[in-house]
Amino acid sequence: MDEEQKELAYESEHERSGDEMSTDGKLQGGRGKIEIKRIENPTNRQVTFCKRRNGLVKKAYELSVLCEAEVALIVFSGRGRLYEYSNSSVRETIERYKKATADPGNKGSVSEANAQFYQQESAKLRVNIGNQQNSNRNMLGESLGSLNLRELKNLEGKVERSISRVRSRKNELLFSEIEFMQKREIDLHNMNQYLRAKVMAENESAQQQHMNLMPAGNTPEYELMSPHPQYEIARDFLQVNGGQRNDDHY
Repeated sequence: MDEEQKELAYESEHERSGDEMSTDGKLQGGRGKIEIKRIENPTNRQVTFCKRRNGLVKKAYELSVLCEAEVALIVFSGRGRLYEYSNSSVRETIERYKKATADPGNKGSVSEANAQFYQQESAKLRVNIGNQQNSNRNMLGESLGSLNLRELKNLEGKVERSISRVRSRKNELLFSEIEFMQKREIDLHNMNQYLRAKVMAENESAQQQHMNLMPAGNTPEYELMSPHPQYEIARDFLQVNGGQRNDDHY
């Protein structure tokens, strides 16, 4: 079997395959990405060539039909086999290309065609920009004199929907802020309770350490300064008796 027959065999085997082999022989289904470099495996390389060539021919056909373009496609495989496609004639398209590139005056016409195309696109963009600016002014309640009743109703509906979305977003942010502040309040309350308990524990620990450092026979200063309970009772007794008459004295 010669090289051309092998190539045809590869095509018939993989013409309807929905997957494409990558450089390491793994299938890449659908939109899977493969590294763009030379495929070393001959079988995988031929399968990829068949699929990519068919896709290229399909795109050329669509371009010629959708845009009424004259398209000619020439492809040589790695083994030198020729593949071509044209919606009219490859030879005629090549001759037309030669004339277009060889005629110096045609370059000017090409430039003029390009300039005309860009002018048309620029005009379309200016119209679109103007329409968008008018729409923005209408949304702000400006330039309403040119609108009829139906257009005003449509504008009213758009404005109401916009206001509803703005209100919804505002309430969402407001509720989120309230929730955050409530959580913050709880955190601050818990922190306050923790700090208060910590301070009380530190004070108790300091008092306990102070008591442990004092000698056993010494009385704290605040105990020396305070009157003894027995003296308080005796003084109260004297004050009460001092207000009564002593009958034994007479």
